[in-house]
Amino acid sequence: MNAATQPRSPNATSDTDDVSPRQLRKRLVTLVAFIAVLAAIASSDAAHAQMVRGVAAIGRVMAAHPVLGPVLFVVASALSAMLAFLSSALLVPSAVTLWGRAPTMALLWLGWMLGGLLAYSLARRFGPVLVRKLVSPKWLERFSARVSAEMPWGVVLLLQSALPSELPGYLLGLAGYPRARYLAALAIAELPFAIGVVLAGESVMARRTTVLVGLGLLAVLFSVVAFWLLQRHLRRSA
Repeated sequence: MNAATQPRSPNATSDTDDVSPRQLRKRLVTLVAFIAVLAAIASSDAAHAQMVRGVAAIGRVMAAHPVLGPVLFVVASALSAMLAFLSSALLVPSAVTLWGRAPTMALLWLGWMLGGLLAYSLARRFGPVLVRKLVSPKWLERFSARVSAEMPWGVVLLLQSALPSELPGYLLGLAGYPRARYLAALAIAELPFAIGVVLAGESVMARRTTVLVGLGLLAVLFSVVAFWLLQRHLRRSA
């Protein structure tokens, strides 16, 4: 039975409202922690010097493998889009130094696209049995009742923008949402974050702490507004 057609309990709306803010907090905590760590590194002479040495070392390894290096960077980015505990952001400063801003943005965005597509495909192919091993079963049961194959594309875009990137792909794959429409929403939602992560990497290397904090605030504002709009739609459709 499709999740959208399952009977819902009287508490379904409150359950979803209980879960969704936790996912927003998770996304915001990740963003704030990422920016705070980078700002601390940029503000410390010793930490920044250590980071520059680490970036140079990773860059030398990447430069020694001109084909394998970009491939592994894309794979790391794809995994970070599927598994919350992995992140390719630590490789970004080295990638920017070696390949430049635009290629790094493109590779990061491509990796996130592939990761989202793989999450969607795994959920579509293997169903809840596999997805429950990758995300919280409690979260999945409460939120999947609000996602369906007929969900408006604009709401899918909000879903992708408001929740941690590894979650919507699994949800929409389980719901049987059209693949092409999901990929379009994924591409648009992830692009500003790919740009922001690369600019943040550049800023910490150049020790531009003000720019770094500004990027973090923009990312937080973007996520909060997307979450608010998503919640408003879910309440109206309840």
